[in-house]
Amino acid sequence: MPLILGTNSIKDTGYDVANSCRFNGASDDSLNKTLGTPTNNYKWTISFWLKRTELGVEDAIMTSFTNTQNRGMLLFRTDDQLEILDLQSDSYVMQKKTNRKFRDVSAWYHIVISSDATLSSPETKFYVNGVEETSFATTNEYTQNQANKWNSAIANYIGNDSSTRDFSGYLAEFVFIDGQALAADQFGEFDEDTGIWKPIDVSGLTFGTNGFYLDFENSGSLGADVSGNGNNFTVNNLTSIDQSTDTCTNNFATINSLDKNLSDVVLSEGNLKMTTTAVNKGSRATIGVSSGKWFWEIKIGSKGNNDILIGIAQPSNWSLDYVGSSSTSYSYASSAQKYNNASQSSYGASFTTDDIIGVALNMDDGEIAFYKNGSSQGTAYTGIPTTDFILPAFSGQSGSGVDTDFSVNFGSPPYSESGGNSDGNGYGNFSMSVPSGYYSLNTKNLSEFGWYYVS
Repeated sequence: MPLILGTNSIKDTGYDVANSCRFNGASDDSLNKTLGTPTNNYKWTISFWLKRTELGVEDAIMTSFTNTQNRGMLLFRTDDQLEILDLQSDSYVMQKKTNRKFRDVSAWYHIVISSDATLSSPETKFYVNGVEETSFATTNEYTQNQANKWNSAIANYIGNDSSTRDFSGYLAEFVFIDGQALAADQFGEFDEDTGIWKPIDVSGLTFGTNGFYLDFENSGSLGADVSGNGNNFTVNNLTSIDQSTDTCTNNFATINSLDKNLSDVVLSEGNLKMTTTAVNKGSRATIGVSSGKWFWEIKIGSKGNNDILIGIAQPSNWSLDYVGSSSTSYSYASSAQKYNNASQSSYGASFTTDDIIGVALNMDDGEIAFYKNGSSQGTAYTGIPTTDFILPAFSGQSGSGVDTDFSVNFGSPPYSESGGNSDGNGYGNFSMSVPSGYYSLNTKNLSEFGWYYVS
């Protein structure tokens, strides 16, 4: 079910996370480091914030690896349940899998897993958004003083299982504690006003010899450990572009992988790049609005010989074929046309590969205007209904053997952007100057300026 939030639903957390790291599974993105002799091989804690982008696949978040018969692995299975395991001599010495399914691609989750094999009855605990999980599909605990693959002097990977099961999504505040089994309240707390689980400053924790803290704030070294231990990870296929400002304290819109033509629309780069492989196939964003003034940009990749349509649509009443096909969807097409209710008319200039289209949505007055490479094309539509939520929407057509693709910039672009233009609150990196009074689609702006809808 969608979650509808009001203007006061998200408040300043008091501790802001500046950056996350955006992993694209198709690019084989990962971090790796061989750890040393641990403080205590039997006790450890993993804590991180995560936003998923791809469901129904095996995504490895972290792996401690000797070989395929001897490894620890934390991953989502194809059923979207979260599992941690310790495999030794091809047998599980520890394995726990949640009954909970993690299928919200619009949300940030906080995951903490702690393990203590020194106890007479060893425990590996899961915490999700501050609450301990008690329901498991699989429960197989360590025996007392069982040597762990976790926290051993072996290769460790973040973002895959050393070669496959590549993770797609965002990671923030990634912490490993050597020698302590900590609860979630060492990494987060519930907000007194809203009850929302939020991160706290973890820099004062004792990390242990193998411990590390990746805050992803150094764009030139995304594997930099800021715990003080110097346990820096080697970066594989990640660049400064993969540093994102979409975080657990300021959640940005993305394209919704649950709200698209499933087989004909492919999403990548943190669900900010869309590739269409058929005709008239579309998708919508994860966040919609019913008030306020909002701005985003789209950079055209491969246009092919057919139209790209950029605009808005309500959560319902659009069959995801092309934007503008229904009475409550509106678009600007690359053929210099505009579409609404399956009716077209001339509008603006045509656009093609490498052009950047700006969208300015005014939900206070029910208007939308578009820009091409910073030049206004004028108001495209007035009278847009403000009684329901409107979401950014996109569609495209492949043709002549060429797939159509484009990338969406809601403020943290998945491509190199030197424009450096932010909104009035200082959020975003846009090619053009953001129109006065318009804001990027993130939860901090939304909590201040309007009601919104998380799909």
